[in-house]
Amino acid sequence: MNARIEQCDVLVIGAGPAGSVAAALLLKQGRQVLVLEREQFPRFSIGESLLPQSMEYLEQAGMLQAVVEAGFQYKNGAAFVRGERYTDFDFRDKHSAGWGTTYQVQRASFDHVLAKEAERQGAEVRYQHTVTAFDQEGSKPRVTVRHADGSEYIVEAGFVLDASGFGRVLPKLLQLETPSNFPVRGAIFTHIEDGVAAGGFDRNKIRITVHPEHCDVWYWLIPFAGGRCSIGVVAETKFLEQFKGSETERLQELVMQDPASRALLKDARWDTPARQIVGYSANVKSLWGKGYALLGNAGEFLDPVFSSGVTIAVKSASLAAAVLQRRFAGESVDWESEYAVPLKKGVDAFRTFVESWYSGGFQKVIFYERQQPEVRRMIAAILAGYAWDESNPYVKESKRRLNTLEEICS
Repeated sequence: MNARIEQCDVLVIGAGPAGSVAAALLLKQGRQVLVLEREQFPRFSIGESLLPQSMEYLEQAGMLQAVVEAGFQYKNGAAFVRGERYTDFDFRDKHSAGWGTTYQVQRASFDHVLAKEAERQGAEVRYQHTVTAFDQEGSKPRVTVRHADGSEYIVEAGFVLDASGFGRVLPKLLQLETPSNFPVRGAIFTHIEDGVAAGGFDRNKIRITVHPEHCDVWYWLIPFAGGRCSIGVVAETKFLEQFKGSETERLQELVMQDPASRALLKDARWDTPARQIVGYSANVKSLWGKGYALLGNAGEFLDPVFSSGVTIAVKSASLAAAVLQRRFAGESVDWESEYAVPLKKGVDAFRTFVESWYSGGFQKVIFYERQQPEVRRMIAAILAGYAWDESNPYVKESKRRLNTLEEICS
């Protein structure tokens, strides 16, 4: 029996932030949008600390009110700790114009809020539908889809956006994956009831702690509303493999190696089994091809250290939707110059700072006690996600400027 064939203007693979925001933006253009999601929402996902730049795209997609009303933890900056040293950046005091505050979110709830909002605006979202094949041969791309009950059907779309995140559906089906130039790192993480008394630390900021002995090993502590936190450690896999036991035991042992974290979390209740992901950094040969484009983590994922993942995801959704608006209007579009190149500019700026973080150079900058106020505002803008603002010299000439700053701070 032949599988049924459905039609839509745009098929979006994945209902995470990139997929939901893209769907909402396309709906505003009058497009018929179908979103296929492999999981059943709400579902666990990591990457809970948003950046203020992402608020612009949530607002653009008409989703901001839903996010504000969801009751997530307010966030206005980032704090950095190593041993006795402490510094923080307030994202409201930054070089770039735009949002200076955002939220720290449980992604299960946050992603579900966005997906439901995309549905409310008119997108059809189907859960537990998995894309198993992609055919570019015809005039329109076709995807084969399998439902959780085993039934299959085909969708013929005017265009396909892959927002499948770490699932990386089209990169796998089309052999687009290429190795990342980052060392293979892993993260062990969980959610805890932190038990920190009021005033124990600034809950309006993500707290990033450098390991007392290894500058390339770091911990995150992301406060949520209601006295809970996301906590995790990131290191090269060969370092993590030294620690034995369950993931929770390994994470606890690693966290307790830092005296400040040990004191801060002395009353924590570790009530959720920890998880581990390894080799998360990824890249692709191209961010687009005949009939498709890759959004967010489906295209490239750098590293969690500066919480750039969701911001890159929703930025990519905004860029892709703008190109598609011109394409559906009958204009000639160039996905490389209009989508891939602009997106990569910001990603490459983030990459410069990630590389410098792990080499220890950017840590010297962060903890430098005589930093000029205007330079701090430029750094704050990067940390707030404004990696596409070329009025900031640390975006426009990120490598040269950061190298010079590292020398000054050494």
